[in-house]
Amino acid sequence: MEYKETLNLPQTEFPMRANLAQREPETLARWEGMGLQRRMTGNRKGRPTFVLHDGPPYANGHIHIGHALNKILKDMIVKYRTMAGALSVYVPGWDCHGLPIEHQVDKTLGSKKGAIPTGVKRRLCREYAAKFIDIQREEFKRLGVLGDWENPYRTMTFDYEAGILREFGRFVESGAVYQGTKPVYWCLSCRTALAEAEVEYADHTSPSIHVKFPFAEPPERIHPALAGKKVSFVIWTTTPWTIPANLGIALHPDYDYVALEEGGEVYVVAAGLADRFAAEAGLSSPATLATFRAAHLERMRCRHPFADRDSLLVLADYVTLEAGTGCVHTAPGHGREDYETGLKYGMPILAPLNDEGRFTADVPFFAGERVFDANPKVNEKLAEVGALMTRKQVTHSYPHCWRCKSPVIFRATKQWFISMDRTGLRGKALAGIRTVRWIPGWGQERIEGMIANRPDWCISRQRAWGVPIAVFRCGGCGHHLLDRKLIDHVAGFFEKEGADAWFDRDVSELLPPGTACPECRGTAVGKETDILDVWFDSGVSYACVCEGKENLGVPVDLYLEGSDQHRGWFHSSLLAAVGTRGVPPYRGVLTHGFVVDGKGEAMHKSKGNVIAPEKIIKEHGAELLRLWVAAADYRDDIRLSNDILDRLTEAYRKIRNTIRYLLASLSDFDPARDAVPVDRMEEMDRYALILFDRLAATVRKAYEEYEFYVIYHAVNNFCSVDMSSFYLNVLKDRMYCSPAGDPARRSAQTAIFEITRGLLSLTAPVLSFTTEEAWGYLPVYPGKPESVFLSDLPEPLAIPEEEAITARWERILALRSEVAQPLETARREKVIGSGQDALVTISPGPFADLFETHARAIRDTLIVSGVSLGEAAGAGVYESAAFPGLKVAVEKAPWGKCERCWNHAPEVGTLAVSPELCARCAAAVGK
Repeated sequence: MEYKETLNLPQTEFPMRANLAQREPETLARWEGMGLQRRMTGNRKGRPTFVLHDGPPYANGHIHIGHALNKILKDMIVKYRTMAGALSVYVPGWDCHGLPIEHQVDKTLGSKKGAIPTGVKRRLCREYAAKFIDIQREEFKRLGVLGDWENPYRTMTFDYEAGILREFGRFVESGAVYQGTKPVYWCLSCRTALAEAEVEYADHTSPSIHVKFPFAEPPERIHPALAGKKVSFVIWTTTPWTIPANLGIALHPDYDYVALEEGGEVYVVAAGLADRFAAEAGLSSPATLATFRAAHLERMRCRHPFADRDSLLVLADYVTLEAGTGCVHTAPGHGREDYETGLKYGMPILAPLNDEGRFTADVPFFAGERVFDANPKVNEKLAEVGALMTRKQVTHSYPHCWRCKSPVIFRATKQWFISMDRTGLRGKALAGIRTVRWIPGWGQERIEGMIANRPDWCISRQRAWGVPIAVFRCGGCGHHLLDRKLIDHVAGFFEKEGADAWFDRDVSELLPPGTACPECRGTAVGKETDILDVWFDSGVSYACVCEGKENLGVPVDLYLEGSDQHRGWFHSSLLAAVGTRGVPPYRGVLTHGFVVDGKGEAMHKSKGNVIAPEKIIKEHGAELLRLWVAAADYRDDIRLSNDILDRLTEAYRKIRNTIRYLLASLSDFDPARDAVPVDRMEEMDRYALILFDRLAATVRKAYEEYEFYVIYHAVNNFCSVDMSSFYLNVLKDRMYCSPAGDPARRSAQTAIFEITRGLLSLTAPVLSFTTEEAWGYLPVYPGKPESVFLSDLPEPLAIPEEEAITARWERILALRSEVAQPLETARREKVIGSGQDALVTISPGPFADLFETHARAIRDTLIVSGVSLGEAAGAGVYESAAFPGLKVAVEKAPWGKCERCWNHAPEVGTLAVSPELCARCAAAVGK
């Protein structure tokens, strides 16, 4: 007889091979067909909400691996919160205005870009953004991300553009908005001001020069020892092109300065940098004529090397001894600190450049020159007048435009600003930061430092594609009509026609009838042409998307973006909300790192180390990307390489195969018919439920704390150790060989069913495709939802005598671990072939009490044919070091081997009807 046919072998159609790349699109189509996202939120109507507000990516290209990381993190959180019982509506969004998109359109226009009317360019930008919104939407959905994809928010919709303008009007009403001339980052290529968040740093080679500024007053005013000497203050700079705009030299009031003489000239530098300066300037053995403090030099004058004006000596605390001479070249039109110093000392804000970065006609010697091209010519002029002491090249970190990658400059221009201090915005923002939960905690300190030290917010941009700064300007007196009522009036046009109305309509159409300038009462009024900073666009998204909306509301529960957003979206959103509402727009902010390669290096196309999401999805499926996100500690930079993907593939295979085995063990199990009450279950099955309950508690806590890597490791360990190595391994004999309806077998199936159902729900936010596929193979039970995502997360189990069972089975497993060592030795020495060949003699020592009550359970757990209590003796006896008194001896079982269960038993060979079977198997097959 073929006894294999009589066994209850596991059976399931859930495939071992995942074929994720082929199956996942089918799952996505099913979700869409059943309206899964709407049903998930519909099931939670009336429940407490959890709102994760989406930071909008730019709609200007295909998604990259950083996008995938970000969207999958968000998806895991939203799915968890929903399955945990909250109403969690996820509204995805896109940032549509500004330089990134206009830059792409300009590239397609080529040389025609300057001749294209503003209205036409704006239409092309809108079409470009709409195209990539559709592309990115499908790419995000392919990752398994659920959301309200049919109703996303887009910063270019008419209602959103009107909302942006109304939020600007709120700032105007607060008194924080003003127009002023200040140095800002200026991109010469894009011809626009840039925010700090739009600047990135990269290596740049610049000329490094030391320049003499002759002292213009009697030198004895510096120190008596210098009377009659030729004295110069020496500055060092890497931007020679700013020398034409020099108006001062900054000294630190607390530093000692020295006068060094060599070759008939005297050079004034900081004492702490004197030796370094002398070496760099090639001075052989300069004499120190005097040492003095800078405080008494304040407002004395040097002469500009080639311009017909003085350069004022000023005091500033920002002067350092890290490099240079301690005498800092000061051009108020080309530096933030220079500007502040210039205001303090009444200097003009000189920045003689046009938008292309060319010197204006009033600059002698260099009119019409582009700034970087002017560097060598400035140096030649300095050399000609005898002011240039040194000249070399230096490579250093320098600001570049984030979009065109060109080096930028600081340039004083007339811009619109939101003041950080006029209305107390800085202090309110710092106070608001302390009310927010920052994850990781260092995020708080980082953004505090940025807010504490940032300048006023430059909100104007000199571009076409965006929401205009809808402010009217009197043509007679130049006064700006900063009036919230006028701005709200214009917003009404935007609501119907979009921001194009500002460019398409005449001033007379946009102004309410009878509007006059409040200063001169004139009626000739013009329009501003600058647009708002796109960080303002996205920064007010909390108001345009969430505020006052059903199931959303402000403050939201969580913002989640990359660590660069402390100076970007987290930052602008904080200022936008605190400046008009007095409170932050979020309760929590989660930050993730950047994706790097396996060596920890940044991914760049030039390095050839970029891994695109599309490539991973085609080869492995999106599920592996989701597992990668969960497995990584996102708080740091996240590594990704083919080796890492291979390791994750193996981990995924173990988890999938565990799920498959669990499902296969339930092939003949009907929960409504066969389930065993907990209090009547075998004790090992109850312990398995306790182990799962522990896992569930760990996983739920990890979701709450946003520690997803804990989930990955806990689930991996549960599948590999608790299930595969222990529980499912021990159960095989009971599951395969007992009669199908045996109460002990149904007890095991009940535990397996609860574990499987709970495990699928617990891991669904991470392994969304696999768990949804497996859910279809889970036995039907009353009220079983159509999708795993319509199920609830498992609640804590009430296991009778849980503490006693746990303590007992932890001891049994400790004993099992000890016995495993002599069993392995016996296998290695060919005494036995497998554990089922073994008769184990145990001197139980500290485990004696367990054998009094759980001898059969211990034998089953050891997976041996016999356990004999007695004095383990002989040369091969194992003596436990961890448990003194425990001794184990292993020998081959002396009985015959059952052909059905492969256990050795005394009765094998003695039964009249079926001598080849043990008594249990004979009963099971009806012999």
